[in-house]
Amino acid sequence: MAHLKSRRVRALAVPVGLALVASLGFLPQAATAAPQEAPATVTTDGPLLSYVVNATPGKASMAEVGKAIRAAGGKVVVAHEKIGVIVVHSANPKFAETIRTVRGVQSAGASRTAPLKPSGTTDIGKPQKADLSKAAKLAGAEAKAAGEEPLESLQWDLPAIKADQAAKVNPGSKKVTVAVIDTGVDDTHPDLKPNFSAQQSANCVGGVADTTAGSWRPWNPTEDYHGTHVAGTIAAARNGVGMAGVAPNVKISAIKVSEPETSLFYAESVVCAFVFAADHGVEVTNNSYYVDPWMFNCKDDPDQGAIVDAVGRAAKYAERKGAINVAAAGNSNLDLAAKELTDKSSPNDTTPVERKIDPAKCWDVPTQLPGTVTVAATGVKKLKSYYSNYGNGVIDVAAPGGDRTQIPELPAKNGNILSTMPGGDWAYLAGTSMASPHVAGVAALVKSAHPTSSPQEIQWLLKKDADNPGCPQGDATCTGTPHVNSHYGYGIVDALDAVEQD
Repeated sequence: MAHLKSRRVRALAVPVGLALVASLGFLPQAATAAPQEAPATVTTDGPLLSYVVNATPGKASMAEVGKAIRAAGGKVVVAHEKIGVIVVHSANPKFAETIRTVRGVQSAGASRTAPLKPSGTTDIGKPQKADLSKAAKLAGAEAKAAGEEPLESLQWDLPAIKADQAAKVNPGSKKVTVAVIDTGVDDTHPDLKPNFSAQQSANCVGGVADTTAGSWRPWNPTEDYHGTHVAGTIAAARNGVGMAGVAPNVKISAIKVSEPETSLFYAESVVCAFVFAADHGVEVTNNSYYVDPWMFNCKDDPDQGAIVDAVGRAAKYAERKGAINVAAAGNSNLDLAAKELTDKSSPNDTTPVERKIDPAKCWDVPTQLPGTVTVAATGVKKLKSYYSNYGNGVIDVAAPGGDRTQIPELPAKNGNILSTMPGGDWAYLAGTSMASPHVAGVAALVKSAHPTSSPQEIQWLLKKDADNPGCPQGDATCTGTPHVNSHYGYGIVDALDAVEQD
């Protein structure tokens, strides 16, 4: 039976061991204190924390702020000069307070509430592939005769968005890459290997991109399966093995941002991921997570506001460089358009404190960043998944994310989403984490069919082509019109229309 995972990744349900049996313009207020230089001597006996410092972009400005950072007891880890974001480590308990008063600094704050820990080792060996089960091989023979992948009959989600039909018209272009910003991807999986782009992959944990071969793979394949599952939904190859992705010919890259052991996604890692994706020609990013440790980042809080600013600058930079950013709406069944919500889970790296927040001012990042395509989840009956967040004016589109209460007809049997797992396996998962990659895949098909289209044009086409079932009768949580509403946004994405457009 499925159980709720931490919302740090937007997935529900543990994998059903499948060998076959069968997840800038914003910001905060700039510093109000009069600009001044950092003090010459500082105290550095506090916990070692990571900070994001957001300054005026440009070499001269960044150099001056860098001097002030060092004077305030900070160590620059990386400076993203083009967007003005600097990642800093400091044990000065007054570092953020001090640096906010420095000329050229718009915002600064701690990206976590727990002290930094030494990085875990990446020496975990190569994932071991698992052969298809005997049952899968038998199913594969029937699938081959029907022109399908061996496990495709279990993928109710493909016909739900007409991805099976779209693949016969245009399976996507090898010139289009979708970056999976996540827990890492097992690129040795037989369904992922044909489409994997190592040149566009990296480990961004800590804020500095490591492009060493294999650095993008999961820290622990047993626990960090999330990114591999997401990647399969986007672009598992139609190669006679396993299952099929929404855009089976496009490239996928992995940008790992999850901390070892905790699997938390901190701002400095996510900033690195967006910048790396932008600088390496990625056309689509998939973001099935929220930036830890806050489920919602309130822009009037100096630390949380700095996180919104830093990640927002990076996401906007990726968009300016031509990437469309797609993000999961979350799994808490919350109305993101409500006047007030209760957050009981933040900060999730130390001790959570219950608080009331206004989602118009306290953002789920990157989901609520301007320009991001926000995705809700649906089940096989085209109803909103029981766990999916929603919100009129917040949700852009919807896509299959799975729902154990909505059961497909045989042979699929399972209402969740089937996709790839580390070690060459496949499994079912559910969550808005699974919905987002369906939209990322369709966005890649749109880009394949319209290679000169901007991110804004692609988002418009996604919405234009979406099919809206309209609000279910008697469901008071669904508000809006038959064409745009809180459960589906503009509707469930349509892969066939994406490739058939003139």
